[in-house]
Amino acid sequence: MAYNFKNLNITKISVIGAGQIGPDIALHFAKSLSPFGVMVNIIDISPQALEKAEAKAHKKINKGLETGAFKPEQAEKIKKALVFSADYENVRGSQLVIEAATEDENIKDKIFRQVEQMTDDSCIYLSNSSHMQPEVIFRNIKNKSRALVAHYFFPAEINPVVELVPGKDTDANQVKLLQAFYEAIGKVPIVVKSSYGYAIDPIFEGICQTAIMCLEKGWGNEKEIDAAAVKALGLGVGPFTALNLTGGNPITAHGLDEMNKLVMPWFHTPKILHEKNTKKEAWNTAQRGEKVELSPEKEEKLVKEFQGAFFALASYIYDIGIVDINDLNMACEMSLVIKSPFTFMNKIGINKAYDLVKSFCTVHSSFPFPKVLHNAKIEGGWKLRDIVTAKRDDVFVITIRRPKVLNALNLEVLEQIKNAMESVKNDNSVKAIVITGFGTKAFVSGADLNMLASLKTPEEGYNNSHTFQSVLNYVESYSKPVVCAMNGFAFGGGNELAMSCTSRICKKGLSVLACQPEVNLGFIPGAGGTQRLPRIVGVEKAADILRTARNVSSKEAAEIGLVYKEVEGDLIDEAVKLANQIVSGEVKLSNVSKDGIAKNGNPKPLELGHLSKKIDDILVKAIYEGSRLNLHEGLELESRMFGECLLTEDMKIGLNNFKENGPKAKANFIHK
Repeated sequence: MAYNFKNLNITKISVIGAGQIGPDIALHFAKSLSPFGVMVNIIDISPQALEKAEAKAHKKINKGLETGAFKPEQAEKIKKALVFSADYENVRGSQLVIEAATEDENIKDKIFRQVEQMTDDSCIYLSNSSHMQPEVIFRNIKNKSRALVAHYFFPAEINPVVELVPGKDTDANQVKLLQAFYEAIGKVPIVVKSSYGYAIDPIFEGICQTAIMCLEKGWGNEKEIDAAAVKALGLGVGPFTALNLTGGNPITAHGLDEMNKLVMPWFHTPKILHEKNTKKEAWNTAQRGEKVELSPEKEEKLVKEFQGAFFALASYIYDIGIVDINDLNMACEMSLVIKSPFTFMNKIGINKAYDLVKSFCTVHSSFPFPKVLHNAKIEGGWKLRDIVTAKRDDVFVITIRRPKVLNALNLEVLEQIKNAMESVKNDNSVKAIVITGFGTKAFVSGADLNMLASLKTPEEGYNNSHTFQSVLNYVESYSKPVVCAMNGFAFGGGNELAMSCTSRICKKGLSVLACQPEVNLGFIPGAGGTQRLPRIVGVEKAADILRTARNVSSKEAAEIGLVYKEVEGDLIDEAVKLANQIVSGEVKLSNVSKDGIAKNGNPKPLELGHLSKKIDDILVKAIYEGSRLNLHEGLELESRMFGECLLTEDMKIGLNNFKENGPKAKANFIHK
């Protein structure tokens, strides 16, 4: 067996280094690829390290078994896929080798020179260095075209972000292949140009340096500074706690020293960090559940310092031109569990962010004020996007990329999609559009519920629905074919977006492809679901799907005509192919009817279980009355009915239940 992906055929992966992060990297590969029979070697010269790594990996697998994350047969496959060995000969036959050894350029150089002699010309070499440039790591191997850094973040089997850092000799096609490969196995890769520390670590270590400098200045103790950092930046844990959890004192001390020479003079290793590192001491941080109180004056001073540092660091990294602003914004949040820096600056106001950075750089004179922040102030904020666009032959591909919320839609994302389509509307080299989602789990997980929860009145509900509909109407009436490539499940607004496209294809074998779950949450679809679904699959079938919020598999979706077909191969390739076939006339499709589709018809009795009878009454009216109207009038009715949901107690109950208890908990509706 093997894992086949584009031109990769993987049967064996070798991870060299059984220390802090190597076993976790191996565990992620095993979780993702063990169903395909891929072997994952963990190789280290230390038997003790291997023994400890095996125990650590098995403990995590067993924990997953206890929590239900893994089924017994899945856990057993993962364990069997992991092979712990001190014999370097086991590297032979690997298609991918990732080094996760000590942060020492001579050790890394020795490893890759040895590995190159044991592998063929198709093997890809990756280093999980956290700082060193690929030109340094791979300086002595012969074929540098397939060598680059793949920097993981703690804990590597869970944290989704991977920085891909090519060297000057790395083949660009290898980088694109690895981007797609990592996305396919559940990671969120970003590409960063070669620079010491790459894009994320200078921000993390700069925050740690700021915390230690505050400690040295007597602005608070470790517990207080951690608490202020969490409040200031939305961190999951404070910087001192993070250093303790990751064993990060040695690598941070070394990284700050090197960044002082290679990045900018502001970076330096504070004396107290050197002392902690030498003595191998942990920081005195709060215990789980311990509450830390700060005086308002102390908190204000620390919050200002941390926000100034964070905004300055993120702007500086963007300023030096090594990473796309949207990649940096997204990856910071996901890798460091911190607020997205550029979104955060926009939210508090670019003028306030500018002043915080100006004040920080004035006090810290060795930190140059980032030039890009001047431009952002002039333009009224950072220009950010949650979509990625690319051209494949004569087809324009739009990818919705919000991995943290499984590509959930809000009005900003819809507007970005519309603007992207508008930008190529008169471009004769673009014959069609493909819309897809990032990753392998979800096309779009639905509408952003925070946005829906903010609605207070029927008028606000009507306007929200109407705005969503206007963008989807634009997609539906676009002058060129629009194919939706459903890379995963499409819930709520995601399915409504898909239905507005000319045609839809999906991955084959999905037990859950589409769902309109709104009634579970105490409201009805508001972006065309009550009108387009009946016109695509028929009123009774649509009513069953809409009123029960049941899941539709990819197989059923193809059978009832919700999708054109299921796809086994590369989804985007197939979508581009279908788009071209529609353009050429080779494939002819019937459009969603703009007319009424039923003169009469009443809803069939349906067992609703825990669902709200009040919301069902509103939904039934939207479906059955809407089916007798033309599409424009039906959509108008849907918007009014969606607004009417805000008058009910059950919408409040449904949204609060979701917020407090999650999507699987049934709301206690009162049918009012």
